[in-house]
Amino acid sequence: MIREIVKDQILLSQKSIDAAYEDKNIAQDLLDTLNAHHEHCVGMAANMIGELKNIIVITDQGSPIIMYNPQIIKTTGTPYTVQEGCLSHQGTKEALRYPKIKVAYLDYDFKKKIKTFRDYTAQIIQHEMDHCNGILI
Repeated sequence: MIREIVKDQILLSQKSIDAAYEDKNIAQDLLDTLNAHHEHCVGMAANMIGELKNIIVITDQGSPIIMYNPQIIKTTGTPYTVQEGCLSHQGTKEALRYPKIKVAYLDYDFKKKIKTFRDYTAQIIQHEMDHCNGILI
């Protein structure tokens, strides 16, 4: 189900809690909402649709990836500054990002994955994980 994008800065600044298997409907709603905004959105976190759960959905080379309870376990390279936009606010904001990250997460079927992401995909994941941590982008 496509959900409305939350713009409430108080809600967005709250830290999310770990997701459970029973939260799969939230991930599906996130995916549906991301698909509805695909022309100008490449990732979403659950709090953007009003759910304080550690769930993100990102687009990696045109394919969606659902991540439950993602954790960055390693960063590599010199961090760089970038201007990022977000559906939850107007304009852009400055953020510090690493060019390469290793992420542990549970996939759509709740199987543990560890994968390395680079460049723009790594930037998207860091942005969405900031959302989960209540960091306003």
